[in-house]
Amino acid sequence: MAAAAPVHLVVGEEELLLERAVEAVVGRVRAADPAAEVRRYRAAELTPLDLAESLSPSLFAEARVIVLLAAHEAGKDLTAAVLGHATDLAEGIVLVVVHAGGARNKALADGLRKAGAEVTTCPQVRWPNERVAFVKAEVRRLGGRLSSGADEALVDAVGSDLRELAAAAAQLVADTGGKVDVAAVHRYHRGRAEVHGWDIADLALAGDRAGALEALRWAQALGVPAVVLADALASGLRTLARVGAAGRGDPNRLASQLGMAPGKVRRAQAQVRSWHPDALAAAFRVAAEVNADVKGVAADADFALERAVLRICDARGSR
Repeated sequence: MAAAAPVHLVVGEEELLLERAVEAVVGRVRAADPAAEVRRYRAAELTPLDLAESLSPSLFAEARVIVLLAAHEAGKDLTAAVLGHATDLAEGIVLVVVHAGGARNKALADGLRKAGAEVTTCPQVRWPNERVAFVKAEVRRLGGRLSSGADEALVDAVGSDLRELAAAAAQLVADTGGKVDVAAVHRYHRGRAEVHGWDIADLALAGDRAGALEALRWAQALGVPAVVLADALASGLRTLARVGAAGRGDPNRLASQLGMAPGKVRRAQAQVRSWHPDALAAAFRVAAEVNADVKGVAADADFALERAVLRICDARGSR
């Protein structure tokens, strides 16, 4: 393992990745000196004097890692102090500056780059295809293997929270001996709110009246909010419309263009063939109505959802 550089700049807003980047630096320092001390400070709560004291050399030059969190919040005086110390750190001291990026206090990030800081970028994981890529990388990092479709199934089951995805991936790798397939994902992650929402939408868009109603009632019995379920129906229709408008191209290419998981594009391409534009427009009107119903217009939100699911099922294949 290579020795840690004296100054590190960690840029981004994805908390899990930021924490991992900081821990990676700490790990490199402690690989050389297991007794290395780690001190964490938030920039808004630190003065230039506090910084100078934390970076001052010790009598025996013990290893120390100083982590400056939310450095974009630093004022002018602290920014100047950080940049001043960055070019003159005592032996054994490593400075890690965590900055959100963007325009706020950009001078600090730019100054550290010019000073030769080792830079790690942690961009936000915003899109479904990016979350799928994260799951793939996470399982690989843990020494596991994913079968076809398991990565997308896990994202569909767990949702968008990166910490939950990481935890789920770790649990699956541990419990399956490293061979993660779609069946394992479904076995360990049934009953999640997002799963029910997407399941209901997929079944309704496929015209499966019995399956959609069964999934809807299961979600309602588990207490999934009606607004979440109505939003899932609307989101499924929007996906259908976007994929239909994009044409019959390669799902992987379209996934990148649309910011969706390839599996989601493939499902939508298969579904949209059974939908006439007029039927899709009618389904959108149903989704808009049920959205209002579950927010107070209807006296019974559960009944309104059942009626909406049946109307969407019936719209499929009609003209």
